[in-house]
Amino acid sequence: MPSVGADQLANMISHAVAPAFMLNAVAAMIAILVNRISAVTERIRRLREIDEGDTRAWLKKEISQLRQRERLLNNALHLAVLAGIGVTLLLLFGFVIAFVGYRHEPGAAILFMAALCFLAAALFRLLQDIRLSQREHDIGSRTRQRADVGP
Repeated sequence: MPSVGADQLANMISHAVAPAFMLNAVAAMIAILVNRISAVTERIRRLREIDEGDTRAWLKKEISQLRQRERLLNNALHLAVLAGIGVTLLLLFGFVIAFVGYRHEPGAAILFMAALCFLAAALFRLLQDIRLSQREHDIGSRTRQRADVGP
């Protein structure tokens, strides 16, 4: 077994700073996604509670679009978790390889790029949800204005 030098471990620790920051960013992204999913799910639940005879029954047509947002957000959440797993494996892989005395950079670069791709895909899904949410808001505002003005 090759000997592990202090310089090699110190080098690995310094290389772990960027992935550690990325892991923090992924955790924040996951928290944002969970909050958005929770809000959308709660809105769906409240809309389903509206009786058909209620004057607000027309709001139930939002459920299909909310379901689409829920799917996008769940997909984003899965991608963000995969990014987190990738970064965690990157850190683990880097330390194990450095500990046994081999170069960790080539494998670390591949894992880091994969994690970045998952994070980028999760951000793209979040952007899609934001656009849908904004569209819902715009349509809802126009509908409420028309309802206030009358026919």
